[in-house]
Amino acid sequence: MTFLPKWLIFLKGKEVVIANAIIAIVTIGGQQLFSFFTFSCPCHVGQNLIYGLAFLGVPALILLIVGYALNNQTWRLVTGKRSLEGQTRPNQSLQCKLVCFVLCSITGRALVAPVTWLAVTLINGSYYVCAVSEYVPVHYYEANPNITASERRRILAAFPCSQLVSPELTRARDEVILLLRYQSQVAGWLLIAVVVITVFLSYCLASCFSPLSFLHFRYWSSYVHNEQELFDEATDQHSRLYAMKHVRKFFGFAPGSENVKEIRIPSLKEWQAISGLAFLKRVDAEHYDYSLLHDWALKGSANGKYLKTDEDPVIRTQV
Repeated sequence: MTFLPKWLIFLKGKEVVIANAIIAIVTIGGQQLFSFFTFSCPCHVGQNLIYGLAFLGVPALILLIVGYALNNQTWRLVTGKRSLEGQTRPNQSLQCKLVCFVLCSITGRALVAPVTWLAVTLINGSYYVCAVSEYVPVHYYEANPNITASERRRILAAFPCSQLVSPELTRARDEVILLLRYQSQVAGWLLIAVVVITVFLSYCLASCFSPLSFLHFRYWSSYVHNEQELFDEATDQHSRLYAMKHVRKFFGFAPGSENVKEIRIPSLKEWQAISGLAFLKRVDAEHYDYSLLHDWALKGSANGKYLKTDEDPVIRTQV
């Protein structure tokens, strides 16, 4: 029973590392499935390079954009900045440094998936072999010294597809594939090494220039985490209570109330007032209306038709 809490304590504060590991594992699995079901080299001059680079770069670019989009810090950095242009901000230099620091942090998190994709695809080698096979500077052991450059590129472009290679070129094809896989895998491991060293040095430099000591930094991280959790809980409760006030005014009772004595019957005009599409409406310099119901509750009257719930309904009989 004491083993689980120890692991929970160990994992606490390492959410970023765990999240990055999960992203990397999911990316590796997705790359393998993606390659198995969709990748098929065209083995044609001029098309191999475009096809291979597309499979290498486009998914990495998409993963990078998704990484930016899923990071809450991105939206915290950009949301509402246009409306703050006319306001004066103290200490512009410190503000710029903070923005650069946040951008570096966001970029570091966003690069996890695309770098993993590139590293795994390079180690696998299939995309690289397809992309650059026609550009390999290799001679076919003088099997045909009179071959033209265009014919040579056409034969090399067909090497990723074994069924398109003639039997006398099988040995040459194997040599080319081995050479390209060697280049691709070396590039993949170099990429991993560069990324690991860069991340390690970045953390070291950030720790060296931190104004906080090690334990103080751990406390600050714990405080920020707890503050965000409490703020999210308070935000949910505050918005719920605020919305309940407006709903109560419209319907005459609050959801979840017991022993409701009467309900309000909204008029047709009131239904029309809260229906339709709504945008943020600025009430004054400091406040907004969040919805049409919010706008009606602040301006409309609660007077209207009320119906007691404990009254028996009138039963009409036909004569």
